Amino acid sequence: MVFSSIVFIFTFLPLVILAYYLAPVKLRNFVLLLASLIFYAWGEPVYLFLMLYSILFNYVIGLDIERQQEKGRNGRGSLILGVTVNLLLLGLFKYYGFLAENLGRLFAVELPDVSLGLPVGLSFYTFQSISYLADVYRRKTGGQTSLISFGLYISMFPQLVAGPIVQYADIDAQLKKRFTSWDLFGEGTRYFIGGLAKKVLLANNLGAVFEAVTASAPQSVLTAWVGVAAYTFQIYFDFSGYSDMAVGLGKMFGFEFKENFHYPYCARSVTEFWRRWHISLSSWFREYVYIPLGGNRVSVPRHMLNLLIVWTLTGLWHGASWNFVVWGLYYGVLLIVEKYLLRRVTEKLPLIGNVYTMLLAAVGWVFFFSPTLSSAIGYLQVMFGRTASPLTDNMGMYYLLTSLLLFWLSWLCSTPLPSGICGRQWQKGRVKPVLLLLYLGLFLLSTAYLIHDTYNPFLYFRF
Repeated sequence: MVFSSIVFIFTFLPLVILAYYLAPVKLRNFVLLLASLIFYAWGEPVYLFLMLYSILFNYVIGLDIERQQEKGRNGRGSLILGVTVNLLLLGLFKYYGFLAENLGRLFAVELPDVSLGLPVGLSFYTFQSISYLADVYRRKTGGQTSLISFGLYISMFPQLVAGPIVQYADIDAQLKKRFTSWDLFGEGTRYFIGGLAKKVLLANNLGAVFEAVTASAPQSVLTAWVGVAAYTFQIYFDFSGYSDMAVGLGKMFGFEFKENFHYPYCARSVTEFWRRWHISLSSWFREYVYIPLGGNRVSVPRHMLNLLIVWTLTGLWHGASWNFVVWGLYYGVLLIVEKYLLRRVTEKLPLIGNVYTMLLAAVGWVFFFSPTLSSAIGYLQVMFGRTASPLTDNMGMYYLLTSLLLFWLSWLCSTPLPSGICGRQWQKGRVKPVLLLLYLGLFLLSTAYLIHDTYNPFLYFRF
């Protein structure tokens, strides 16, 4: 089940809201846990057992770490066991095929073929489990004694299948006690509708352009650039739209999730871009990998190595293929170059910094959407005129001209201008009726698109 579906919007969500607010406060975590398990089982009932195992295992390990620390031990053994089991499960489902294929080629051996589908959200709730164990070990928070509350933390449907990745320390107090109000519910509704419009009205239409352009190999430089421009905006509105819906749903139930996107395409450097894009993932790697490795408080060569390690792992987190490894290393190298060579240039020339950041991000997305590394290289060669392809062709001109308005709206909505104006006017209370009509119109238009359009994927579900 996805948020941008008729079943979710008009059946599942209203029933959950009704059950939640009719239930006594002490039972609301249980209501949300039950709803979350139903939500997950809707599409993949078999993998529900994997999630239940993850909940029970990490619950027990977390309490064991705390129990050992109370006895004067450090609990490191339990932490290592917990992290290892979590990573092994993730590795089995997500990376076994990739490892088997490459080890087979390297050592000329044939490893058993284990064809396992990737459970939706496994990468996200695995990282949440690890953050919980690490936070308990570092005594940043206590172990969760309520299995229901811990199960809700792992499985909460608003951010279960595509984030944001919620660190346990950030939500511990809210699991115990949280407040709801009409104002917070209304704010959550606005977030949800805004995210739905991003996803349905912008991302889906951009995705249709991208699919049409890349149905066959781009035949001109212009066509290749139109395709990568469509994907650049599609993946942003697809994922940030989902994150906005997740934040909005959280507010409806009294939870405050941290912002996951902050206008990354306004960034003036690659470093700033990654402070604004998928913030929860960047924060996770910084907190649980980069800082434990020594961060930037080490020698220059070691700092460079730390960045390359973190970004190689970031690439692998997104997918088990060489495309994503290269994509991660690509950003690792860019960040090193910026840190030690280009920092002053990007700070003094913000416009040039933004243009160069967007160009490098567009190049990076080619590795992201291409099925193989060789196809990514081939696409880049067409983009930069390294092949015999002409500069323009009829297809490129057609999709450029027919998508100009869509691209212009996408650029505008990727800046703080529209949301800033609406937010300020809402707080001042001057044009609330107008804004209410605007959100109602966006909701009705998005619903109409959902009824008549069958193209409705979520790009980050496969990660």
